[in-house]
Amino acid sequence: MELKLGDVQTTALIPVAIKASESLRPNARVRDDVAVKMIEALGIDTAPYDKFLSHEGVIARTVMLDRMVKDFVAQNPDAVIVNMGAGFDNRFSRVDNGKIFWFDLDLPDSIALRKKVFEERERVQMIEGSVLEDGWVGAVQKEIKKRGGEKTAPVLFLAEGLFMYFTLEEIATLLKVLKDNFQSGTLIAEQNNPMMVKNQKYHDTVKATNAVFKSGTWSGQEIAALCPGMTLVEEHSFNEEMKKHSFGGWLFAALLPKMNDRWASFVWQ
Repeated sequence: MELKLGDVQTTALIPVAIKASESLRPNARVRDDVAVKMIEALGIDTAPYDKFLSHEGVIARTVMLDRMVKDFVAQNPDAVIVNMGAGFDNRFSRVDNGKIFWFDLDLPDSIALRKKVFEERERVQMIEGSVLEDGWVGAVQKEIKKRGGEKTAPVLFLAEGLFMYFTLEEIATLLKVLKDNFQSGTLIAEQNNPMMVKNQKYHDTVKATNAVFKSGTWSGQEIAALCPGMTLVEEHSFNEEMKKHSFGGWLFAALLPKMNDRWASFVWQ
């Protein structure tokens, strides 16, 4: 399989390598057969992308986000879900209830390769586009209207491993695209902090790519403030999950409680 990706898109190999590695463990916390097959097909050295802290962080964020999406789907069984900056994520297979409609949105080079990796699936559509522009919103609006009828079908947007590669101004643009085109919605977005930006050259796996962290916040409230009408609902550090599974994860959470990434949930209506 030929691999041609931009700098930021290349970071999508990090969770693929980690999920593939985790899937092969006897007591895997996350199983992703597509990740295993993809790494085998690429034949790449995964060592630069699978270090201890990144491994535990990616698995923690995956377990936590899977849980949050499943909770949303349980409350909104006919929901439309948009996975922004999807990379090679295979979350649909873990959270599908047989009713939801799922969009995997990413830039053209990522989608082109994604289409080589993933077979077509019912109720899943891959769409090319930048989350900073509105060229992709029509397809999502059409599905929301189709499902909602006179009402608005609930819509959930996911931003995993995305915001840190945008400036705050770009994040504000993304939020405006969402709020201007969808009268209500929920956003679950991964947050990092300013110290991660300052010390990114020491990051155990991202330093193996040419990607650059562009922003960080200490609170999701800083993100909500970028877009009038956007409300922060809750925020949870990856430490909450990491500390359950290893002494190293527990020690990191104890010594550097604010250094890990967080999941923040936002709503607007």
